[in-house]
Amino acid sequence: MSYQIRSGDCLSVLAQRFNTSVSSLMKANPQIKNANLIYTGNALNIPGSKDSFDTSSTSGARRAGGPSASGTPLPAGSGKGSSAYNVASQYLGQNISSLKYNGSLAKYLDKWPGNNVCCANFVSASLEKAGLISHSEHNDSVAGLAANLRNDPNFRQVSLANAKPGDAVMFNVPGEGSYSHTVLFAGFKNGQPQFIGSNNVNSDGSQRITQSGMSYPIAAIFQHV
Repeated sequence: MSYQIRSGDCLSVLAQRFNTSVSSLMKANPQIKNANLIYTGNALNIPGSKDSFDTSSTSGARRAGGPSASGTPLPAGSGKGSSAYNVASQYLGQNISSLKYNGSLAKYLDKWPGNNVCCANFVSASLEKAGLISHSEHNDSVAGLAANLRNDPNFRQVSLANAKPGDAVMFNVPGEGSYSHTVLFAGFKNGQPQFIGSNNVNSDGSQRITQSGMSYPIAAIFQHV
């Protein structure tokens, strides 16, 4: 979600109000260089209490939907851009809480985000391990990652019709604001778009790497060129 800074606000008070931390706010707002210096009227990205996940079917010009996938990876794509999907699909069914500390993706994953808010962390790590972004472009905020990809000359924005496996997809989640969830495009199954990412599917609200359709409005799709 986005919050407009008001007179008298400071990061420590806002962190307490939104049940987060100053370091999390700094990560979600890379434009802030000094935690003690924020400006009235500026927009502040607030890390959500969870990265939303919904597999219900829906329709609409800019919505992605359809039945859940079986969890079996789609055939690996070709080309450098698809390498992010090939990286992500290696971890299907694994919990983000384990991936942050064990296995080949651990060194690319930041440890500070909660296990219920790791969608951008996972997408960033997959892109970084695939060699598509630098470590400095890794961002644990969906909006922050989108800004980095938008400013990277090796990425362009495309429509869902032109999406390829491995493209970074950002969703606007109703009730949570714009750029509040991100996954990687996984191709089409039975004519329906599929997405792979770190999603809140565990009973305790924590995330696991899953692949399925989603019903949120798409904010942007970034494709490596």
